[in-house]
Amino acid sequence: MADVAVQHGVTEAYEPSLFGTYSKKIGMWLFLLSDSLTFGALLFAYSYGRISNPAWPTPFGKASITNATIMTGCLLSSSLTMVLAVLAAKRHDRRWTVNWILATMFFGTAFILLHAKEWMGLIGEGLTLPMFPAAVEHGAAGQMSKVSSLVPQFPATFFTLTGMHMLHVTVGVIYLGAVALRKKMLPILLVCWALIYFLTPSTNVFHYGVHVLLAAIVVLGLILFLHPKDYDAHDVEVAGLYWHFVDLVWMFIFPLVYLMSTRI
Repeated sequence: MADVAVQHGVTEAYEPSLFGTYSKKIGMWLFLLSDSLTFGALLFAYSYGRISNPAWPTPFGKASITNATIMTGCLLSSSLTMVLAVLAAKRHDRRWTVNWILATMFFGTAFILLHAKEWMGLIGEGLTLPMFPAAVEHGAAGQMSKVSSLVPQFPATFFTLTGMHMLHVTVGVIYLGAVALRKKMLPILLVCWALIYFLTPSTNVFHYGVHVLLAAIVVLGLILFLHPKDYDAHDVEVAGLYWHFVDLVWMFIFPLVYLMSTRI
């Protein structure tokens, strides 16, 4: 049997990282590449439906455009605060790293709440999908009810595209919370889940969708308790890559879905 010498602590024994880049950053870039294909397919489906259907609706009035513009401002502001968080992390300034990440989470949460408000307004006007809970009573007579019946592709692509993006923003806020607050994020998520689940009626589309938070609590708990660590500047930078990707995707959704569908 051949003797095998094992040398500990010899860094030359390991392959260098691809392109000399931090391995977690490479992993995040690969994930974002695959995720861009998902959003690319959804954007293509929406665009194809719009081009191929001459009766494609333009349902968004002044209120919706104003709300979407504020949402866009929240995401742009969050990109700035995320950059500042990365810079603070590179300076090893833990206090301001956490402060800027919390600011980013604030803008991300504001985006989610404004988006939920937009959804509930459209659903209340009659824009629904068959899989949604029973619509609000006045929704059947709303101006959006004709859109759902005459052009069902519009609510299908609209809710899928914007819902997928809202899910990514929600995951991003939870991700940043884990980096900044670590185990303190778990009770915060649990309180959010309980408030939304017990205070929203069963006819609300977010009543059962809020279980995404419950799944996040389980996954986050396993990660934080099985692999506890202090997140360093590299981890903050990797989280920033994800957040900037989410912001970039919205820069395609906002003009395509909202600005090009303005009701004149």
